[in-house]
Amino acid sequence: MTIQLKFLIAFLIIPLYSFSQQVTTYTYVVKQNDSLKLDVYTPVNSLENEKKPVLIWMHGGGFSGGYRDGNDEKKFMNYLTNKGYVGVSISYRLLRQGSKTGFGCDCSKREKLFTFAQAAEDFLDATNFIISMSDSLHVDVNKIIAGGSSAGAEAVLSAVYMKDYFIEDTTAYDHIKYAGLVSFAGAMVDESYITSETAIPTVLFHGTKDNLVPYSKNPHHFCKPEDKGFLMLNGAGVIFTRLEQLNASYYLFRVEGGRHEVAAIPFHELDHIMNFLNLTVIKSKVIQTKRLEFKP
Repeated sequence: MTIQLKFLIAFLIIPLYSFSQQVTTYTYVVKQNDSLKLDVYTPVNSLENEKKPVLIWMHGGGFSGGYRDGNDEKKFMNYLTNKGYVGVSISYRLLRQGSKTGFGCDCSKREKLFTFAQAAEDFLDATNFIISMSDSLHVDVNKIIAGGSSAGAEAVLSAVYMKDYFIEDTTAYDHIKYAGLVSFAGAMVDESYITSETAIPTVLFHGTKDNLVPYSKNPHHFCKPEDKGFLMLNGAGVIFTRLEQLNASYYLFRVEGGRHEVAAIPFHELDHIMNFLNLTVIKSKVIQTKRLEFKP
């Protein structure tokens, strides 16, 4: 095959992939000076009255950076639409952006908890917006999956499992029922909030040597007890154990020796993740899966 022919084939294929969905941007809420937006990726072959499962995604970045429309986020949303899902990628308040203390051991426990709470609220507000637009967006409100990476995963776990802890008045959110959760290198403050009533199929990717978000029960950023930012968190190792005890569905992908790079969207594993979600969220099966990978 000539180089010219290969180039022509590539030129013809790329547009077909790129335009397999339509993307619409909405402002889902305005808070102080922040107009928070989300991008909705809808398969172009959606039928008029067809309702599709939706995955709402929250990017990572230490609550100080990251983008809803980064290259990986776009690639992930494209993947979802090709699998028959509606993909939603959201912006949220980056409360640690420009702060002198960052989000490490110099950032106080109170500030960390406040940041988690506000991000969880933003995620719930984005979900409310999608529910309000569900007819026009062809979204099945009974099949809403929450997903996030790193800081986004921490916020999503807080929104799904701990909204009663973080939000004083949950009246505006009590009708929201998530059907599944995807967490890449996330952790939560108190795993006891996962109960037989609240447990949902949960995907957990985490490295056992994560130096920022602990895999098991350890301090955030491994701060010392005397540090202002000392805050105990429970990562995937604790969360999956809790789900296992409750006989709830989970998919654990543990990277032995892996650090925080496991927070990146694992494109080579997405087919396995989607198969798990289709079986548990769509077909209501109970599945408990553990997979182990060793860092090279």
